[in-house]
Amino acid sequence: MTTSNDLTRYGYRQELSRQLRSRDLVAYGLVYMVPIAPMAIFGSVYAGSGGMVALAYAVGVVALVFTAFSYAQMVKAFPMSGSVYNYAGRGISPPLGFLAGWVILLDYVLVPGLLYLVASVAMHATVPAVPVWVWLLGFVAVNTIINSVGIRLTAMVTRVMLVGELIVLAVFLAVAGWALASGKGRFSWDAFYNSDTFTWSLVAGAVSIAVLSFLGFDGISMLAEEAKGGSRQVGRAMAGVLILAGVLFIAQTWLAAMLVPASDALLAEGDVNGTAFYDAAAVAGGGWLATLCAVATAVAWGLPNSMVAQVATSRLLYAMARDRQLPAFLARVSVRRSVPINATLLTGAVSLALGLYLATRADGITLLSSLINFGAMVAFLVLHVSVVVHHLIRQRSGNWWAHLVMPGIGFAILAYVVVNANIAAQRLGLAWLALGVLVLAGLYLTGRRPVLSGMAATEAAGRDMARV
Repeated sequence: MTTSNDLTRYGYRQELSRQLRSRDLVAYGLVYMVPIAPMAIFGSVYAGSGGMVALAYAVGVVALVFTAFSYAQMVKAFPMSGSVYNYAGRGISPPLGFLAGWVILLDYVLVPGLLYLVASVAMHATVPAVPVWVWLLGFVAVNTIINSVGIRLTAMVTRVMLVGELIVLAVFLAVAGWALASGKGRFSWDAFYNSDTFTWSLVAGAVSIAVLSFLGFDGISMLAEEAKGGSRQVGRAMAGVLILAGVLFIAQTWLAAMLVPASDALLAEGDVNGTAFYDAAAVAGGGWLATLCAVATAVAWGLPNSMVAQVATSRLLYAMARDRQLPAFLARVSVRRSVPINATLLTGAVSLALGLYLATRADGITLLSSLINFGAMVAFLVLHVSVVVHHLIRQRSGNWWAHLVMPGIGFAILAYVVVNANIAAQRLGLAWLALGVLVLAGLYLTGRRPVLSGMAATEAAGRDMARV
């Protein structure tokens, strides 16, 4: 008897271990998103939004709620690793699936490198005696070892780290709230709306930066082959994590916006040193709170966040490799530990090399952030199209709300954000997509055109269900 999560109907074996419960998925998603993520990029979003930083995060939540809904629809249809790569490939066509996977690689492969770099630079600023490269090497080594041991150890470590992050966030919220009640800062709703600076294009540009804090809820879909409850459990975890994290993001950025010293200078000059949030924390509670927030952010990005990012990246490489669209050695799974070991090791090595190189560039963090956000948002656009094509056109679904209206709204919001994104990110992102087209052409020329396992059987079953 087969179940909705049985991989054999797609031509795959269950090689990864189904050990993750709902709480593991929620912890994974929250750690990937980092509840205190806005602390690191608060100044950039504040300046980019004309001070309406809470509005930027609120719009981000709304935009990505539609995206989470589309993920839930597609993970039910195709409950396997690979995320948008599989959804576009099976929902539309294998060549488009390859290009979607290629685009999201821009997100998944670069994310761990960015996290390691940000964390290492921050720790070096806190402990100048230890060079950036030493912090980088340490973070990569610890995470690669933990991820190579098995998914249960990764889940346990991320839960412990998540508790620490939430404690730091609770301390900041309590101290900042007390500071405002005591007359420090200035109570205002300007972080949500300021008639003097508001334009939709301004907010959309800021959302394209703030999206970095939300990346990670989608990574839960990579664990579809390791979740005990299968696709339904994954869909619920994604929606829950997104909404919970969004509330935390809005709360902390609103409080920080009311405590920022020299807000006019921040709007005019930007957050050159990346310390705007910590400056606000210092106003609220003094240097100890600023240091606590800075160190907690660095450790969160360098260990648990980059740890789960490495997990997601390795699963994407594994999924594409077992379909012969990446080198076959990346599809090797450790028999003892049930993890894609070669993909895990390669992700660690690439992250280390990328971090070391970009540490030598003044614009390294900004460049990486822009590219990652662009790649993620383009992949989300393809996801929404996949829902419409697969369910509405191929399966002839009568659920227009779930399979046309919801993905249509999500597509429209994200398309507007992409159009208003950083121009340099648009150019580099499109260049990466063009390179993917060339690689796809090479696959066709060498007789390795994209073919996804089990598609013929799946399409036949879908036609039978439609007739019924």
